[in-house]
Amino acid sequence: MHRHRALCERAVDPLEIAAGLEAHGLTDRTAARFRHRDVFSLAEEMYARVPRDADRPPASAAPQAPREPRAGVLLALLPGVLCLATVLGLRFTEDRLRLAVAALGVLAVALGLRTALRHGPLRAPAGSFGVPTRTCWLIAWALFGDRVLREGLGNGADGPWHPATVSALALALACVPAVWCARLFSLGARRRLATSRGLKEFASSTTPLLLGVFGLFLCALGGLLALCGALLGEPAVYAGAGALGALLLLARLLTAHGFAHAPAVALGVAATAEATALVTVFAGRLPGCSVLATPVRALAGSWGTDAVPALACASAALALLIHATRTLTRASAHALPPGSP
Repeated sequence: MHRHRALCERAVDPLEIAAGLEAHGLTDRTAARFRHRDVFSLAEEMYARVPRDADRPPASAAPQAPREPRAGVLLALLPGVLCLATVLGLRFTEDRLRLAVAALGVLAVALGLRTALRHGPLRAPAGSFGVPTRTCWLIAWALFGDRVLREGLGNGADGPWHPATVSALALALACVPAVWCARLFSLGARRRLATSRGLKEFASSTTPLLLGVFGLFLCALGGLLALCGALLGEPAVYAGAGALGALLLLARLLTAHGFAHAPAVALGVAATAEATALVTVFAGRLPGCSVLATPVRALAGSWGTDAVPALACASAALALLIHATRTLTRASAHALPPGSP
């Protein structure tokens, strides 16, 4: 109690103390040394025995996540709306005007995405980077990487270059299900935090919730890819765009809960893998260096050029998913609302 007195004095309920104790490395086995069956029981006694100011509000039975304003939910629509306007503008313009529309559209979508992610359950804690360079590279590959790789392999078609508008529009619209899935996970985890009687019980009940929310987002993204492909009359790239969307969601979800290191590493590995594939393909066109492009050429020949970003992003997303099942299922990850400093 002396060591964690500051935690107990500012806590609004025993569950916040339990999350804080777990963050300091205390487990149910440690709590047994103090003659308590688990950390939650120990936290209840500490909360009851440590005095606090009289004006502190009484403990609530279950911690309630703050209600998101309607404006924060509507902001999630902003990137998709701006991206749709940009895609329509590109279809009805030509030459220099088309280039100007593309430049303004990219800037508008980037600002809209930045605004949307500064509110709601996916907002990053203070001091975190908003859109790192590695994320910009992954998005740029989703727009132009397939065409550049085809050119490097000698399979490019003549004519003007067009960005992958289906993938771009679907990923921009996916901000809405991403925000809703993140909020669903946050609310569900805090409800389980209120009803669990042990750290293992909380982790075992939160893991299916995390996997279910992740699967729900993938289904929503797949539906958006199919819808955008039908509306624009272009083929949808499910593997690459789906893997990128999964990677970006997990990275942002972990960052919002205070785990920013692993997402930065995963995004960097995926971006490096894509850049390496591109470099080896063009390096293979040099005399005597054709062997460098053999792995990428074999992969693209068997599964298509979309297999390169799909493999890179899917591998990184799988690693982040395993990491998330170990970190986001801790009580300490939900002691405060996501994004709180």
